Amino acid sequence: MAKVRGAVVVNIEGCKGCGVCVPACPTDVLKLNSQVNGKGYHYAYMENPEACTGCTNCAVVCPDGVITVYRIKVTE
Repeated sequence: MAKVRGAVVVNIEGCKGCGVCVPACPTDVLKLNSQVNGKGYHYAYMENPEACTGCTNCAVVCPDGVITVYRIKVTE
């Protein structure tokens, strides 16, 4: 059976760093970056990308809609 791996893409300049996506992730993939975007906000990023399952919880809870999740089937 094929496994599903996810990839989270965050619109860095659109992210306000609210952090709602961080606790929504069941596999602790997302964190807020210590660097800031052009507007001065700490933006979300994938700290642990290999753990992403593509569940889309982060995209669903994002109040600004700046998160896109891609899912890829991986055969091992």
